[in-house]
Amino acid sequence: MTFPKSQMLYDDGKYYKWTAKADHDNPYYKGGKDHAELNRTEGYEVQYFVEHSVDKIKWNGTPSIANCKKIEKMIRYDVPSNLKKRELIYDWIVSNYNKISA
Repeated sequence: MTFPKSQMLYDDGKYYKWTAKADHDNPYYKGGKDHAELNRTEGYEVQYFVEHSVDKIKWNGTPSIANCKKIEKMIRYDVPSNLKKRELIYDWIVSNYNKISA
């Protein structure tokens, strides 16, 4: 599913960085820490993570923008800050999605 930048909750220009130059990141890096960990303040990383996570979760219907927004909100406010790896964040979201209100 596509989660357009314009639909993201925190795309106000203050929270997310949208260029790799903002923190000397390489958005095309395919290995190592940058590949395994989710930077929660890089908009393009969160957007990509949400798009791919929402497609893997088993829904009672078709995933929606509302599902994407809930996952984005969970990443910002609910996922424990000590979880850095994408896999652990994804597992936490799957385990807690129905316990957290939108």
